[in-house]
Amino acid sequence: MERILVVEDDLMLSTGLCFALDSEGYATQAAYNCKKAEYLLEQERFSLAILDINLPDGNGFALCKRIKERNADIPVIFLTANDLEADVLNGYDLGAEDYITKPFRMPILLRRVEVALRHGSMTAEKQGNADCYQDAFLQIDFGALTAVRGGEKLAVTPNEYKLLRVLVANAGNVVTRKLLLEKLWDCDGNFIDDHTLTVTMNRLRAKIEDENHIYIKTVRGLGYIWENGK
Repeated sequence: MERILVVEDDLMLSTGLCFALDSEGYATQAAYNCKKAEYLLEQERFSLAILDINLPDGNGFALCKRIKERNADIPVIFLTANDLEADVLNGYDLGAEDYITKPFRMPILLRRVEVALRHGSMTAEKQGNADCYQDAFLQIDFGALTAVRGGEKLAVTPNEYKLLRVLVANAGNVVTRKLLLEKLWDCDGNFIDDHTLTVTMNRLRAKIEDENHIYIKTVRGLGYIWENGK
């Protein structure tokens, strides 16, 4: 069952949204502010988030950014009275799947939810099937845990494969250090710290890159981008 987070501070509207979505076979969780939304996101996995922008303790734009930093695959739909062109463009720039202005018609919203979930499912399936990376210089097989650079087989650790897989799956997009720290752990199941992540990243770069093939770009203060050997 698809789980949907509804972040709306208007109690009557929130109740109506959840009732309509639940009636369509979805499972909803309601949050009336950013704090509750972030708590729910930490405790549960959602297939979609519907966000208002004007919230009592913050705004939906900042919340969307944090959602995408946590998991870029979660589709987000803004449902808001903010109809300025700048707001709409900002919503899409933050990675939202859709932007719907109030007042709205429920059948249209339900159809857009259906489309957003379908797109999210297709993205997840595509990334789930991305079991290898290959170009003329570097070949990585995540299923067989093998890596070859310039015809030479590399000794890559399990954590380095995990790191590579996250970066490759999100090629062209910033992967935050926070997300990488959540995804990676050592062979004993212990979470690694920020310093260990830096050391692991530097060691990995030394293995897969040379002066003519740069794959991992550092975005200062944020994280890293996989750049396909540019």
